[in-house]
Amino acid sequence: MTKKLQAEPYELEFDPKRTALLIIDMQRDFLEPGGFGETLGNDVSLLRTAIEPTRKVLEAAREAGMFVVHTREGHAPHLADLPPSKKRRGNPTLCIGDEGPMGRILVRGEKGHDIIPELYPTKDEPIIDKPGKNAFWSTDLDLLLRNRDIETLIVCGVTTEVCVHTTVREANDRGYECAVVSDATGSYFPEFQRVGLEMIKAQGGLFGWVTTSDQVADALK
Repeated sequence: MTKKLQAEPYELEFDPKRTALLIIDMQRDFLEPGGFGETLGNDVSLLRTAIEPTRKVLEAAREAGMFVVHTREGHAPHLADLPPSKKRRGNPTLCIGDEGPMGRILVRGEKGHDIIPELYPTKDEPIIDKPGKNAFWSTDLDLLLRNRDIETLIVCGVTTEVCVHTTVREANDRGYECAVVSDATGSYFPEFQRVGLEMIKAQGGLFGWVTTSDQVADALK
């Protein structure tokens, strides 16, 4: 049954059976003290404001029986999938693969690479491990979505201007409708958060729609 989601720039009609919740990179390395985000000099509390709104959307999606997919950015322990340019960019004090407070930074299988406990996936919710910003690149995300006849994505996660934006732009080019949940996304830079959301809904929905966790929960009731 088609439902209506209040959003900007206009109302979005969607079928929950053909809609997936995509939660991007809600990882300990990005959201918890001592993680990679903090080693870069960022205030992780700015991202943590997205946790409760994301949990609200996740609970509503689970209750509605929607398909839920989580992503994690990171690399294999051997680091052969890590471009040297990515490792050295920004001259960080700790690089990807180095030992940090939560294990090797952004390495699969380490504590810091994993999803935060507040949003941990159930056994039936796939986790896409991606080596880059784009959740479609070098992953089987598109295959999972096509197998479920998914047409619409409700998107939460971090950070808005990086992995969320990159993934939504790619999804748009692949023909998916995307609704980005404003309070369930976050950035280390408030201005990037504001502008990132404005860009998505500009020009009649250039890349998709922008909505809120309350509006998603209401639509899924």
